[in-house]
Amino acid sequence: MSIPWNLYPRPQMKRDSFVCLNGEWDFAVGNEEGAPEKYDAKILVPYPPQSSLSGYEGEIGREDVLFYRRCFVAPTLKDGDRLLLHFGAVDNHAEIYINENKVFEHAGGYLPFSVDITEWTTEQNELVVKVIDTLDHDYPYGKQRIDRGGMWYTPTSGIWQTVWLEVVPKEYIRSLKTDVTLESATVTVDTEAQHLIAELLGDEGEVRIEGNTVTVIPQKKKLWTPETPYLYRLKITADKDSVETYFALRTLETKTVSGICRLCLNGRPYFFHGLLDQGYFADGIFLPKTPDGYTKDIETAKSLGFNTLRKHIKIEPECFYFDCDRLGMIVFQDFVNNSDYSFVRDTALPTVGWKRLNDKHLKRTEKAKEIFVSHSKETVEHLYNHPSICLWTVFNEGWGQFEADRLYALVKSWDNGRFVDATSGWFWQTESDVESLHVYFKKIKFPKKAKRPIIVSEFGGYCYAVKDHLFDEKKSYGYRNCKTLEQYNEDFARLYETEVIPLIEKGLCATIYTQISDVEEEINGIMTYDREVVKPDKDRALDIARKMTI
Repeated sequence: MSIPWNLYPRPQMKRDSFVCLNGEWDFAVGNEEGAPEKYDAKILVPYPPQSSLSGYEGEIGREDVLFYRRCFVAPTLKDGDRLLLHFGAVDNHAEIYINENKVFEHAGGYLPFSVDITEWTTEQNELVVKVIDTLDHDYPYGKQRIDRGGMWYTPTSGIWQTVWLEVVPKEYIRSLKTDVTLESATVTVDTEAQHLIAELLGDEGEVRIEGNTVTVIPQKKKLWTPETPYLYRLKITADKDSVETYFALRTLETKTVSGICRLCLNGRPYFFHGLLDQGYFADGIFLPKTPDGYTKDIETAKSLGFNTLRKHIKIEPECFYFDCDRLGMIVFQDFVNNSDYSFVRDTALPTVGWKRLNDKHLKRTEKAKEIFVSHSKETVEHLYNHPSICLWTVFNEGWGQFEADRLYALVKSWDNGRFVDATSGWFWQTESDVESLHVYFKKIKFPKKAKRPIIVSEFGGYCYAVKDHLFDEKKSYGYRNCKTLEQYNEDFARLYETEVIPLIEKGLCATIYTQISDVEEEINGIMTYDREVVKPDKDRALDIARKMTI
């Protein structure tokens, strides 16, 4: 059997050392008392057990404890080498055991983690992962819900990204942080190694090293845009350790141009013509069958003239962001919501016009607030180096919202080089880089006296049910139904031609159409859930895109 997702998981800091532990694992569903008496099933990692690709056919209950087991041969270590065990993501509470020794514990289902397992390994080793996922709303959960339906989707539990081993020297490069201008890149290297060497690969330029900081000034300045997504490659060596990374020259800022507040890319006004991207797949739920699934989504969006994807309250494997970097697709990245959702407060009342709410005293537990802040900070640190990410969305439609002005200031302190949408849709407070609107059932109208660039961060949602390509042939959900493909294309074009394009000259800076694909019974995607049918007419979509410029 071939190993699924057998590619290096961390393209921003790539080493030669990589042992993929994906593939068939022993699997059991038990209780919290202890390990199961036997592993009576198999599962294909990294697909979540609720997905068809996992091969597991049992049910996963909210109180169930998942047990994964596999054996591995440890790579040969020498001269003080260390063996690191990496997990791309495990939803939600994971305990890691090596040869019956508990070596690590991690909570949170969307971010990677790793552990040095050198002291617990021998030549032959048993790895056990115990996972509990109760959908505790103190932790980020996105669109997952046990009683799925409508805009809530099938939950995923357990391992859902690559598990892998890596050999590093005793003093190794732990992380890189890259800051750029239109002229240069500055890479801060986190390592205890004493001697740094850096080499620009495939390009000429000046490389300066001072302490743990590498500054690169390329001779030819090639700026990153969706139209010209140029990446510079860099090799960094620290004593015995060596990694390859990449960077792009690009800047983001707001400017007043002809009396209008604009979002600017590389100093010039730029229109962000985008799609909502929730990252759900018919066969793998949280994960496509292969990394090519992400590539094809991005290429399909680009082929229709879109230049932006809003990654909606989900964090993807890094290969998605690498594809966006190299293919030229801007990402508006959401933080993942936690705390409880209220249909009346967060959806019903804002839909009919009640969109102002003081969020300083919303009832969120202190634990939930601390976890949201911590998870958001880790998200920024994890994805910081990807040039495709141009905007952070803190809160979406009030979901889990609290003290948005304070969160805005925190995010800007973590990353002052990107735009921040503090409150996407409604419940706007005082601080944000954009005026962010969601418009589904009314004509798009600008807020009065807008002091910031205006974006429509969700709109559209037109539905067309493609027979034989539906999650549920009897039940569907969306915002405006079209009976024929012809009607869909007419309505789709009319929406842009009559409502969106005329507003660009008046100050509209970005639009995010809902959405890139159908998701389960929600059928408002430009593609079907199985990605086999693209609904918009390509020529009409490209004609629209040509007009979506400043």
